[in-house]
Amino acid sequence: MKYTLVGNGRMGQQVASAIEASGEHTVHDILDVDAEISEHSFSGSDVIVDFTVRDAFLVNLPAMLASRVPVVVGTTGWDREMAIVRSMVEKSGSSLLYSANFSLGVNVFLRTVREAARMIAPFEDFDIAFSEQHHTAKADFPSGTALRAAEMILEANSRKKSIVSQLSTDRKIDRDELQVAAIRLGSVFGQHAAYINSESDDIVVSHTARNRKGFAGGAVQAGKWLAQKHTTQPDFYSMDDFLDEVLG
Repeated sequence: MKYTLVGNGRMGQQVASAIEASGEHTVHDILDVDAEISEHSFSGSDVIVDFTVRDAFLVNLPAMLASRVPVVVGTTGWDREMAIVRSMVEKSGSSLLYSANFSLGVNVFLRTVREAARMIAPFEDFDIAFSEQHHTAKADFPSGTALRAAEMILEANSRKKSIVSQLSTDRKIDRDELQVAAIRLGSVFGQHAAYINSESDDIVVSHTARNRKGFAGGAVQAGKWLAQKHTTQPDFYSMDDFLDEVLG
């Protein structure tokens, strides 16, 4: 399969390395984040992988969809435009798979957090909160992965109704609020953790990323799956859709 990469930053370069190392795929082209992009930019490609920034992704999206080449998106920070993007994908007849984090390890972690949140839901004594740590150059706050984890906790645990990422100095957090704390520190690569507490117990479910290889490899695998899915069911997909099918 031939991959065209949009974005030549650290993640783009890592994805290119993962493609070349796979032995079954090739890098068809690499487009810089500032390049002028049209639907013809993706001619001859089987998959597009976008790791850029929010504004560049939203500007380039119409051209990517018009090309009818399926798009894998790891760019974060556009959650507020999610409904608009989903509508654009559906109207275009193309396919897009979005994930804030393509690491298979992280996605196993997220599913573990969701199950833990579900299991404590009937027991009022258990509370839950979430935190993430990243390097000081990271732009979005909290991370897309943390927000995804928070959404999954709310879906699994009816006692939590809303997400709070910043606490006010003049009130206490309510029991039905889920705190999502974010720390920006030095060169921390990426750490996420769910904290579960009761009067008798402390449970911590955590994930620490060691490098970008896991993210890149997951994006390549998701791209292969999406290209096959696109031929029969073009749609807007998530990493959950990919994993649900792979895991049966």
